Amino acid sequence: MRVVVFGYMTWGHRTLDAVLAAGHDVPLVVTHPESDNPYETIFNDSVAELAAKHAIPVLVRNRADDEEVVERVRAAHADAMVVANWRTWLSPAVFSLPRLGTLNVHDALLPAYAGFAPLNWALINGEPEVGVTAHMMNGDFDAGDIVVQWATPVGAEDTVVDLFERTLAMFGPITVAGLERLATGRTDWQPQDRSRASYFHRRSDEDNRIDWSWPARDIANLVRAQVDPYPNAYCFHGSTRLRVLAAGVTDAPYGGTPGRIFVRDGAGGVVVVSGADARRGRNPGLVIHRVRTDDGQDLAATEYFTRMGGYLTSHPAP
Repeated sequence: MRVVVFGYMTWGHRTLDAVLAAGHDVPLVVTHPESDNPYETIFNDSVAELAAKHAIPVLVRNRADDEEVVERVRAAHADAMVVANWRTWLSPAVFSLPRLGTLNVHDALLPAYAGFAPLNWALINGEPEVGVTAHMMNGDFDAGDIVVQWATPVGAEDTVVDLFERTLAMFGPITVAGLERLATGRTDWQPQDRSRASYFHRRSDEDNRIDWSWPARDIANLVRAQVDPYPNAYCFHGSTRLRVLAAGVTDAPYGGTPGRIFVRDGAGGVVVVSGADARRGRNPGLVIHRVRTDDGQDLAATEYFTRMGGYLTSHPAP
């Protein structure tokens, strides 16, 4: 089939590579320009470079709603279009042009976790599984009928990088599988249950700030959702910003005031009181294992916290 590809970063790169490897003809690629957004410099394999390697014409756009894009897609006479990690709204004037429609590939189990950073948000929320969905594009973000959906379980020790690697490995195969289904002429795809839908915004520095009123499990999930190379979860020790690199949850309850640096843990970490109702003494504590200071030092928690007492806070002390 003739397949136009809209893609960006490593997700788009893997998708384009799989479409080409499956023997499809790609007459046009559309991608975004390079960005200095911290989340868009991670896993940033270039779609434009891959297209150039195969001598495929490339358009670079922040938004793909201008007349040149419409005309170039129309002139491509595509059977189908594939979209992977396109970051802005795509007009029906573009996605409705291919004969068989447009397949969007999204790293979430839609209808939940539409929008941005689905793996980070799903891990923060303690979801038992994540996955990838190939669905027909319509006028709403990530809301079209589902063509193929694959899932993978979230293990107790998985980080966002583990989930990224497993779901990224699905992007190429699920795209090819989706195109094979489109080629049959079928249109009886599974509608999304909009009562289960959720839509998430882009993550920013503020989203990585630790709130000690959260339960310990939620904070530990935030930490593993923001491991390197993602911007790390962080808090403050006095006026010093601390990035928390590794953390877990105690078996025993610890009571007191959220953020209190309480006691050394037998496993080599330091326990911090957490949870809005921590004063009742019924919540587990957060065990911090490793931290990073703003000057780039990575330290075991017991190296940094040489004595107990004091507080970790969400904002620097005045």
